[in-house]
Amino acid sequence: MRIIPAIDIIDGKCVRLSKGDYDTKKIYNEHPLEVAKEFEAHGIQYLHLVDLDGAKSKHIVNHQVLEQIAKQTHLKIDFGGGLKTDDDLRIAFESGASQITGGSIAVKDSDTFLSWIEKHGSNKIILGADAMDEKVAVSGWLEESKEELIPFIRAYQVKGIQYVICTDISKDGMLEGPSFDLYQRILQETQGLKLIASGGISTFDELPKLAEMGCEGTIIGKAIYENKISLKQLETYILSHG
Repeated sequence: MRIIPAIDIIDGKCVRLSKGDYDTKKIYNEHPLEVAKEFEAHGIQYLHLVDLDGAKSKHIVNHQVLEQIAKQTHLKIDFGGGLKTDDDLRIAFESGASQITGGSIAVKDSDTFLSWIEKHGSNKIILGADAMDEKVAVSGWLEESKEELIPFIRAYQVKGIQYVICTDISKDGMLEGPSFDLYQRILQETQGLKLIASGGISTFDELPKLAEMGCEGTIIGKAIYENKISLKQLETYILSHG
């Protein structure tokens, strides 16, 4: 299972929110590049980079941060937050993203999202399926759609999606543990999906459990920043599973 730390960006700074609420913003570092370098120094190879300004303004905003991290580390970055147009996508890939995550667009403009899968291949495009009460949430989680989570994922899997990041918003940033039951059900009802668990990861012991269930990756955010999971622990885990 891949270990994927998260860096969320507002105004070019590394922040975390609780349950996606912008009013709960806590700044952890003024320089995301420093954070990324620290991750890389501990053997981490992947990064989940979220442009929260982009999610709110519905177009890419913090691409310079992406470019900086991509140029000065070897991290494989998946980038998301407000990607709405072919131009946003071009900027993200030109700035050094290895993969991009599309969330709201997959709900609101499936034609564009499907054209991305067709053009760039399903290994480059991740479906961001974020859920509140098993309904898909959109627009930086500021609204809930009518889409049921698992049928939504399955419909895109049929169209070629391989990678799905699923965040249970009620858990995100709360450090109360992830939605094991939800992930279990998704994995049971989708064959061969590369499911990346996100939201609520709070202790190191949860990682082997997610791996055992069959999650392809896990995104860890606040648990790292609040020192609930140390980079040393992650380094040891990566070395022993490499």
